[in-house]
Amino acid sequence: MKKKISPSLMCADFLNLGAELKEYERLGVDLLHIDIMDGVFVPNYTLGTDFIKKLHRATKIPLDIHLMIDRPDAKLDYFELRAGDYVSVHYESTPHIQRTLAALRQAGVKPILAINPGTPICVVEDLLPDIDAVLVMTVNPGYAGQKLIPQTIDKIARLRRLLDSAGYPEIEIECDGNISFDNAAKMSRAGASIFVAGTSSLYIDGTSLEENLKKLRAAVEVE
Repeated sequence: MKKKISPSLMCADFLNLGAELKEYERLGVDLLHIDIMDGVFVPNYTLGTDFIKKLHRATKIPLDIHLMIDRPDAKLDYFELRAGDYVSVHYESTPHIQRTLAALRQAGVKPILAINPGTPICVVEDLLPDIDAVLVMTVNPGYAGQKLIPQTIDKIARLRRLLDSAGYPEIEIECDGNISFDNAAKMSRAGASIFVAGTSSLYIDGTSLEENLKKLRAAVEVE
């Protein structure tokens, strides 16, 4: 399974975002991770619906839209969704998670089930036909720069075994939270294939995106 890097635009230089997008296109970045936070489901506010529209017009890189919002089932129409985009909704955010994932599939995007660190992997079992990936939060969602919750590495490995044994080896595992170079290698070995890159790797102060991306790609390709 191809390993994909998804830079977190929450950590980007917004005063030079146009140039940064062109750099990501030049470097062949796989996805662009967009955190949408509502101050209810998580204790923070970030990017919004107009930002998604502008990104769709500014780049052809598929978006990796992470909806950290309460009741996304009632709000999907707020967003401009483009075929090929990845869209994550949290298991914990709605009592209608299956219906929400099915609506995403119908919209032509790749549905992803996101689970918080304290949510067990068993919640995935009855949703396997509805998803293309599972996003495992390796920190509690809401803020960049947090430390890895150590037991989430084993959680990724157990989830990979569950997916494979259930007959869904094509379902990807995305990980988000403290994706340092060392942690990325551990997550990759455990079975992750999509890595949300933020302040722990790609956006380290005083370093270049190109060098950090090269180093992160090498880390996730370890055997």
